[in-house]
Amino acid sequence: DKYADHLPLERQARIMTRQGLAIESQTLWDQLDALATHVKPAYERLLAYVRTKSVLGADETPWRLLGNGTRSSKRWYAWALCSEDAVVYRLDESRSAEAAAKIIGSFKGTLVCDGYTAYEALRKQGASIRIAHCWAHVRRKFIEAEESAPGPCKEVLDLIGKIYEVERRVREGPPEARLLARQAEAKPIVEEIRRWGFATSALPQSPLGKALGYMSSQWQGLLVFLDDPNVAPDNNAVERALRGLVLGRKNHYGSRSQRGAEVAAIFYSLVESAKLVGIDPDLYLKTAARAALSGTKIPLPHEIAAR
Repeated sequence: DKYADHLPLERQARIMTRQGLAIESQTLWDQLDALATHVKPAYERLLAYVRTKSVLGADETPWRLLGNGTRSSKRWYAWALCSEDAVVYRLDESRSAEAAAKIIGSFKGTLVCDGYTAYEALRKQGASIRIAHCWAHVRRKFIEAEESAPGPCKEVLDLIGKIYEVERRVREGPPEARLLARQAEAKPIVEEIRRWGFATSALPQSPLGKALGYMSSQWQGLLVFLDDPNVAPDNNAVERALRGLVLGRKNHYGSRSQRGAEVAAIFYSLVESAKLVGIDPDLYLKTAARAALSGTKIPLPHEIAAR
């Protein structure tokens, strides 16, 4: 209930009390802590599995380590790696390239991400990753600039919309057809956007100038999806995978300790991965707990879904 439906333990304890079960939130936490220890091997296998993929989405969002109260809280970060059938999180006190390296680990492939510099720094430090950037983030920048420069922004937003029209038609098709459509239809649109960018002038610190500068700084990464049918034009999938964690953060504010952050990463990874493949998270955790307590290998959500 805490990690799938975002119910703080104190609220759960009150609900249980109304239903006739007198229990303290500390007791509920002790049970979560114990179960996390048992299912941690599944979390570690899930992380290893995600790192075997050829394409991953990556993103991060703030998280709070509360300490003895919100006034003494520290700003931590929840890092996410997402594939089509699994997502894994790691909570870290840093937003540095070193923190990114901890979750990316042995991954070798294409990383779809926003313009945050930690990923590019990681590549420059020798990580075997190719960076693909996000057209949705570019689009947001021009939406932000639309009020001050409606004419130019409408032009580029219409062009970006045409890229997504192509994607909607070919998204569910075979990779070969998707690649052909991107090369034949999306690539000329991207080239038109490039020409539009060179022909459009704006003050560097104006909203339009900042949007143009952002797009220019991401340009090589924005082209990657044209040559690889397995790369999405944006990292919306990983942003969707972060929604549950963000809702949990809103409701229970964060973690009270480093151990709490570790437990949250374990359960969010297992719960959100179960959701991705259409498995009831409650049923999955019961299956995982039974396997752990019986000493058998814990199946991962996508393994159950494939049965």
